[in-house]
Formats: sequence, C-alpha cells, structure tokens
Amino acid sequence: MSKRIRAKHKLDRRVGENVWGRPKSPINKRDYGPGMHGQRRKGKLSDFGLQLMAKQKLKGHYGNITEKQFSRIYTEADKMRGNTAELLIGLLESRLDAIVYRAKFAPTVFAARQFVNHGHVKVNGVRTNIPSARLRPGDVVEIKDKSKNMALVLEALQSPERDIPDYVDVDPKKMTATYLRVPEFADVPYPCTMEPNLVVEFYSS
Repeated sequence: MSKRIRAKHKLDRRVGENVWGRPKSPINKRDYGPGMHGQRRKGKLSDFGLQLMAKQKLKGHYGNITEKQFSRIYTEADKMRGNTAELLIGLLESRLDAIVYRAKFAPTVFAARQFVNHGHVKVNGVRTNIPSARLRPGDVVEIKDKSKNMALVLEALQSPERDIPDYVDVDPKKMTATYLRVPEFADVPYPCTMEPNLVVEFYSS
C-alpha cells in the first residue's frame, strides 16, 4: 500500500468522517482513530482543536494541497470583499483539478491532480498541466482526444458514486465541462460535514 493511500485512510479515521465519500474508506468499518490508541475514548476537543480539525478536513478534501498553498488561498480570500468562508470555498472549487474531479473525469481528487499533471486536459483549447490553475466562469475544460478512451475516465464518468454539481455543465459525449459559476458553500457536494467558518477562525486567531 502506497504512502499516499495510507495517508488518505489515516485522515478519514483521524477526523472520524469519510472525507471523500469513498466506499473503500476504512471509517466505514472502523469508526475510530488510527494507531494502537485509536479506540480510546476521545476527550472533548478545545475550540482550537475543532478549528484545526475543520482546517485539516477541508484541506485534505482537495488532495495534495500543501499547508503553504492552503494558507495562501485563505489569505487571498481574506483580502477579498465579502464573506471569507464563502470566498475560500469559491477559490478552492475554482481550481482546475477540483473541476476535473467534480466533472467526474477522474475517480478521486488525487487522480484528478495527476490527470492534469500528465497533460491530459485542455482549458479553452489550450493544454494545461497545472492542477492549481484558476478557472473563471465560462471556461471550458476538455479531455484531449488521445486521452478520451482511458479506462480511468470512462469508469469515473459511469460511476454512480457521486453526482455532478449544477455549477459544472458536463457533456459526457464530447468529454467537456463548462465551469458555469463560482459556487457558494451550500452548492458544493461535500460527502462529510465541512465548517469553513471554523477554518476562518483558525487563521484569524
């Protein structure tokens, strides 16, 4: 088992929730923390502990985003006019790898990042291999012709595991996805409870 897979499973068990909604998540069978002390009764978390947990969950949901990258995205949201929690979600969902994942062109957000990295995606007709590339409403994400028959893509599109949100318009035949609008927090189909307001409190404290 790879280090990445172990890390994903450990996050699910640490926070006690299925962060990506995957049927293979160990939390579905073992709803306690990892390690030899995982089954001990949990103490009540402090306010800081709750904020940290919320941050780790939200950051983890978007895959291999580093702490530095996530902090930078939060700082950008904080400088914008409006509700910082909503703006943070909007910035995270505007990432190219997030849209590839939401459009069901890849089975996981980790696979979506790798898919973009390997140059299988075009944005507005231009090959783009930067997962963190920021999309704007109206941008069209397209899978390259040579990549359209990849088993990973075909299986992801046919998977009943999750639905495509209404801020992404997907044409499964052409394998294109149009980013219609920046979503609000309530629009994003998170499989577990996310609390971006606590993330804001974490960075504000």
